Amino acid sequence: MFKINENYLKLPGSYLFSTIAKKVAAYTEAHPKADIIRLGIGDVTQPIAPAILEAVHKATDEMGTSQGFHGYAPDLGYEFLRSVIAREDFQSRGCDISADEIFVSDGAKCDCGNIQEIFSLDNRVAVCDPVYPVYVDSNIMAGRGGVYDTVTERFSDIIYMPCTAENNFAPQLPEETPDLIYLCFPNNPTGSVLTKDQLQQWVDYANKNGAVILYDAAYEAYISEDNVPHSIYECQGARTCAIEFRSFSKNAGFTGMRLGFTVVPKDLKCGDVMLHTLWARRHGTKYNGAPYIIQKAGEAVYSPEGKAQLKEQVAYYMKNARVIYDGLKAAGYTVSGGVNSPYIWMKTPDGMSSWEFFDYLLERANVVGTPGSGFGPSGEGYFRLTAFGTYENTVRAVERVRGI
Repeated sequence: MFKINENYLKLPGSYLFSTIAKKVAAYTEAHPKADIIRLGIGDVTQPIAPAILEAVHKATDEMGTSQGFHGYAPDLGYEFLRSVIAREDFQSRGCDISADEIFVSDGAKCDCGNIQEIFSLDNRVAVCDPVYPVYVDSNIMAGRGGVYDTVTERFSDIIYMPCTAENNFAPQLPEETPDLIYLCFPNNPTGSVLTKDQLQQWVDYANKNGAVILYDAAYEAYISEDNVPHSIYECQGARTCAIEFRSFSKNAGFTGMRLGFTVVPKDLKCGDVMLHTLWARRHGTKYNGAPYIIQKAGEAVYSPEGKAQLKEQVAYYMKNARVIYDGLKAAGYTVSGGVNSPYIWMKTPDGMSSWEFFDYLLERANVVGTPGSGFGPSGEGYFRLTAFGTYENTVRAVERVRGI
C-alpha cells in the first residue's frame, strides 16, 4: 500500500493566504453588497508597462514564424536575459556576479521553496520571526521541522530569530548555530531593512560558521535610502556564503506573468562541491524554463523606457504606502515600514489579537489585511497592510479604518 509524506501533516492549518481567501469569500457570500477593499495579499494592481507590453507583442509575433519560433528555453535561461540581469542588477552596483551564475525561473516563491532540496535534511534552519511562510513550510514538508508546539506555535528544530519593535524588526545573530539562514530585506512582512554594515555582519557570521544565507531580495526596487544594500553581494565575502533570490513580480508587475531568478555563485561550496552544480542539476531535471515570450518581457524591464516606466510604478505604490503610514499614524496607530518597502506593519489596537483585528476590520470597514500571527508567533498583535492596491482604494481604505 502506498504511503504519504507525513511531514505535510505537521503543518498547522492551511496556507496563510488560502485561509484569508476563505474567510473573505464566506463574508462576501453573507454580505453580497459589501464593497470590500483588499490590502492583504501582495498582488500588484497597475497594468504592465508599455515598453514591456511592446516586447511581449513582438516576441509573440516572433513565435508565429519559422525563424523566430522558440521551444524549450536553455536550462539557466536565455543568455540575453541573464546578461542584462548580471550587468544591470549586480555589476552596476559593484557586485561580482556573472551571467552564468544566474538561473532564470518562474518566480522567487518557487525558488525559495525549492532551494532546500540541495541541502541535507540534518541542516538546522534559522528564520526571522515573523517570516514569509514559504521558508518554514517548505522545510517542514521536507522533514527539517521536528515537533510542532501548539503553545509556542514553533517547530522544535527550527531556530527562530525574533524581530520585534525592541530590535527595530531586525534579527539578532542567533545563539544556536544554524546551517541555513533565511533573510528577506526589505522585509516581508514588517517592511524593515538592514543597513550595509548590518548585512555585512551576517555575511561575516555565515562565513565564520560555515552557514549559507538564503537571501530574498524580492523588494529591492522599493529601497529609497542610500545606506540600504540592494543585493547581499554588495557585502564583502558574500560569494562564499550566499544565494540570492529575485522576482519580477513586485518591481515590474509580473505576478500574473511569472518570472524570477536565483543567483548561485560558483565560489559557494561544500567541500569541493559547488552548490551551483547542484542547483543546475535540480533546475535541469525538474524545470523546463520560463517561456521565451516572458523572458523577452523581462529583458525589456532593463531598457531605458522600461526603467523609466517602472520607476513611476514603484513611486505610485510608495505613494500608497505613505498614505497608509501617515493616515494610520495620524489616527493614533503604531506603524512602521512603508519607507523602503510596500508593506506597512501596524500594531493592533486595544490588545486585539491579529485575527480578531482581521475580523474587526473586515466587518466594520470592509477592509482586508493580513494578520501578523500568520507570519509567526512574534507577529501576534500586529497586522500587515500592502500598498499594492490602487491609489483610490488605498485612500478609501485608510478613511474607513480611521472612521471606526
